[in-house]
Amino acid sequence: MSVHLVNPSDNSFGTAVITPRWLFVLAAATPSIAGDPILIDESIEQIIPECIQSGDIVGISVHTGNALRGYEVGRIARERGAWVIYGGIHATLFPEEAFERGNAHAVVKGDGDIAWGKAVTDILTGSQPEKIYEGGRISGTDFLAARWDLMPRDKYMWASVQTIRGCPKHCSFCSVWRTDGQQPRQRPHQSVIDEIVNLRQIGFRFIALADDNFYPVTLTDLRLAREQNNEAKLAELTAIRAERFLLMAELAKLPKDMVFFTQITMEAGEDGEYLDAMRKANIKGALVGVEAVTPEGLKAVFKDFNYSGEALARQLQTFKKHGVHVLGSFIFGLPTDKPATFDATVEMALKAGVTFAQFVMMTPFPGTVDFGRWEKEQAKAPEVVATPTGDIPITRYWLIPTAIRPKMFTPHPSMSSIEISQRTQKVWDRFYDWSSIWQRSACTPTLRARVAFMFLSKLYRQMYAGTGISTDSARRKKSKTWARWTAKQCRKLFAAKPMPELQSPAWEHAFSSANLRRPAFLGPQENPSPFTVITKL
Repeated sequence: MSVHLVNPSDNSFGTAVITPRWLFVLAAATPSIAGDPILIDESIEQIIPECIQSGDIVGISVHTGNALRGYEVGRIARERGAWVIYGGIHATLFPEEAFERGNAHAVVKGDGDIAWGKAVTDILTGSQPEKIYEGGRISGTDFLAARWDLMPRDKYMWASVQTIRGCPKHCSFCSVWRTDGQQPRQRPHQSVIDEIVNLRQIGFRFIALADDNFYPVTLTDLRLAREQNNEAKLAELTAIRAERFLLMAELAKLPKDMVFFTQITMEAGEDGEYLDAMRKANIKGALVGVEAVTPEGLKAVFKDFNYSGEALARQLQTFKKHGVHVLGSFIFGLPTDKPATFDATVEMALKAGVTFAQFVMMTPFPGTVDFGRWEKEQAKAPEVVATPTGDIPITRYWLIPTAIRPKMFTPHPSMSSIEISQRTQKVWDRFYDWSSIWQRSACTPTLRARVAFMFLSKLYRQMYAGTGISTDSARRKKSKTWARWTAKQCRKLFAAKPMPELQSPAWEHAFSSANLRRPAFLGPQENPSPFTVITKL
């Protein structure tokens, strides 16, 4: 009997940019009596069905984007006589789908660090598995360190480590604050450092801090707590912020060749002290949700705490002045968008000195305010899409085969979905043309780094725009081929010499690295996701 953990994907590139952290965390959560699990990341290569035997246990994590492929993998596994367990954000929101579409035996909802081990143990001991395992929202002290010893080191450019879950914001297009909660759950900085040291020992110096929001406490949060004389809230926020600074102080002590990347909100641009601490900690860049460049657009997504116009450009430039590069995230297809919005957005991104950018089309994701509003509107006059297996409601668009799936689902008041798609593609092309990339690559310190920047920029554009926005199958195939070749070249540029001699600081016993290794599960774990994403099965 073997345990398989599968990260499903329709697109396989041979090499991946960032490790799917949940895969290696749940490998750590797998009971030792099951042996080492077999990990399959389909973003590298698709699963070989013959590797699954009768009686095996197959864990599949699904988010909305890969749910259809995930259900296909589950059906394959069950046909071969395996036990099938689903988890992840999408399975947490739609557990019944995993049974109906994916032939599940069980579903893990919420955090999988503890619940996954219980599900596996039940099967191994001959018990009938429960239909639903409630993982809930575990404490940060229970977050597991990943089993990086099971990672194929020649397949990933960046490793990933999580330091915090949850986000206090309530953006209309995001489900994180509903699935992971608005209360930040912070992992002790000692366990984070131990895991990072382990990764540097085996040759990874580029690491994504895969958090929902690396900046969980803003200066505005602190000010409001003081003005309200809410001493308890102020103490809580101050403690969270202090732990962030402790983590960054320890990161600053690690080898200087290490590079970290994370995800934060725009408000961090007002906090020079925090940005300076990030720079000293070698956190070279962060994904920042800009979303829209107009006040109307920001209001539409419940993000009017962001700046717009010239103030937005200055705010983005502030990050760079403090040594933190920005991967700006922009959304197109908002009801306030006009044809001129597309040019204005790319010009703003170029003017503000954004180092990387992603331009996504408005999608109502399950669990979000936008989705709930759209679902209510659709109930008045339901739309369906004909598929080979029957009609699918448009509100279950993830079940529609990719080849015939619409690119947009909510009607726009003045533009067609085709026009929005084409304009979005042109924005990607403009931002990632060779001359623009070359200008931005000047931020790197060496010629080798500049070449790596050029390749990574093109790879990012091919992976996320070429294979995602294009509706033409020939273009998608070409993009996949080009991305696969580029990814292989990029991986060589990110390779680092292992540092087996590097040691973790001598923490107190409760946080020793020995306590963060693979546990033998029979109760609560000792310690220690996303994408963006991360530790949920």
